[in-house]
Amino acid sequence: MARLYEIRADYDAETIVVYQAYPASIAAAALEAQRFVAPFSFNRMTWIKPSFLWLMHRSNWGQKAGQEMVLAVRIRRAGWDSALSAGVLTSPEKRVFKSADDWDREFAEARVHVQWDTERSLRGAPLAYYSIQVGLSRHLIREYAESWIVRIDDLTPLVRKLNTQLRTGHADKAQRQLPRERPYAVAAKIARRLGMDA
Repeated sequence: MARLYEIRADYDAETIVVYQAYPASIAAAALEAQRFVAPFSFNRMTWIKPSFLWLMHRSNWGQKAGQEMVLAVRIRRAGWDSALSAGVLTSPEKRVFKSADDWDREFAEARVHVQWDTERSLRGAPLAYYSIQVGLSRHLIREYAESWIVRIDDLTPLVRKLNTQLRTGHADKAQRQLPRERPYAVAAKIARRLGMDA
């Protein structure tokens, strides 16, 4: 049984996979360069998500305008962990902050925002636990784009295949092809900062 607030991801000893959906103009350039380049914007926050199914819910399986291509971005765990250590929750959770004023001060200065969203099933139904998404501010985006990324893969063909299988009554086949995500451990200090389960 998954914990209520727990990071689950596809990762190895050195890297972790996060997912992002973009229009073809941004995704194609990123795939060719194997990093994010123009027309990707370095001047506004970008959100990275280790839950494949949450992004499928968010992008409607790559069918929403501007989210037609789905990328698996394999980044260095050192970068991911540094983002988590700098993260501030997007709401003043009482289990983390002593007061709303404390949260307000931290959030105003935060370079990284962290939000917990209801995790989703293969068919998009809400589950009884949460998935993390991490927002990198413009102060960190260039470092993310140029230093953290190890590889970018185009998952768009897989996403379309899985969506077709779902729509034609083959959810069991789709389920077997999902990326393998497992609990990702973080230091106790970071877990407390992000409101994660002990």
